[in-house]
Amino acid sequence: MNLGIIVNPFSGRDVRRVAARASTSDHHEKQQQVTRLVLGAFSTGVERVFLANEPFRINEKAVENLPVRDQVEILRFKLEHSAEDTRTMCRQMWNAGCRVFIVLGGDGTSRIVASEIPNATILPLSTGTNNVFPYRLEASVAGAAAGLIASDTVAADSCIRCKRVHIEYGDDKETALIDAVLLRNDFLGSLLPFNSENLDTIVLTRAEPASIGISPIGGYILPCGFHDDFGVMVKCNENTAQKINVPISPGLHQYVGIEETIPLDFNLKSEISGPGIIAVDGDRIIKLDEQQSANVFILRDGPRVIEAEKVMNHAAHNQLFDKSELPD
Repeated sequence: MNLGIIVNPFSGRDVRRVAARASTSDHHEKQQQVTRLVLGAFSTGVERVFLANEPFRINEKAVENLPVRDQVEILRFKLEHSAEDTRTMCRQMWNAGCRVFIVLGGDGTSRIVASEIPNATILPLSTGTNNVFPYRLEASVAGAAAGLIASDTVAADSCIRCKRVHIEYGDDKETALIDAVLLRNDFLGSLLPFNSENLDTIVLTRAEPASIGISPIGGYILPCGFHDDFGVMVKCNENTAQKINVPISPGLHQYVGIEETIPLDFNLKSEISGPGIIAVDGDRIIKLDEQQSANVFILRDGPRVIEAEKVMNHAAHNQLFDKSELPD
């Protein structure tokens, strides 16, 4: 009956607020979201919530005046002020008995969580920029839905595992929840929006036309959603006749030249070759030199994902919200 809430305090605050027109998720808004998540979770049967310390005291302030404060534990560890903090949160909460998690952040935060605890059940909530994986959902509802799963009122195995892109290069491996992109003439670690002229090869688990970022590049031509048992590969070429105008970042539209768009069956390996940078869920983290290549393929082997509306409807249809037999 434990629930872990993982908060990325830095999400929704990077340079894309300057380079594009992305909205900002400040500390106060995250604090209010955490408060609503906690109260929502306790309303549907969770007995204990685990949070973690972070540099801005978002979590501490979120719960300090709540009547359930003694049922909330804030785990403490030495902060690295990097993605390693998210990994540490995952490990500590898992060791504390959490198997269900709410992840407050963007695609990148959810990717780290999925990599660290792939057998967890998660409800991802968006506070980032070009997000496809996390939901935009009122936190009170998200907390209640996660609480139904964490309390085993609704079975976790009713939730579907998400797809992931697997990237194998040399002796190393990496995964992405939504997209892996081979970029030409780009730089490791850059946080700027992608330049469409640098796009070479895109591998997508979800190609959704009603999204933003890389996903609609495939979605405008060959839509593919969360439940579809295939992925999409797009070969880009600025010199081709076929072009689409996509929102590469909030308020930033670019034309992308499309050479080829093909469906990818699960476990079908494709080779992409350097030189270039591979970005996973927007993070430019892999460098391929001239003679290097990587194999990419898609599997449905990520964490189970809580679909809040589905869970809440299931609970309602089965009278699981009925508390009339509770003692006074």
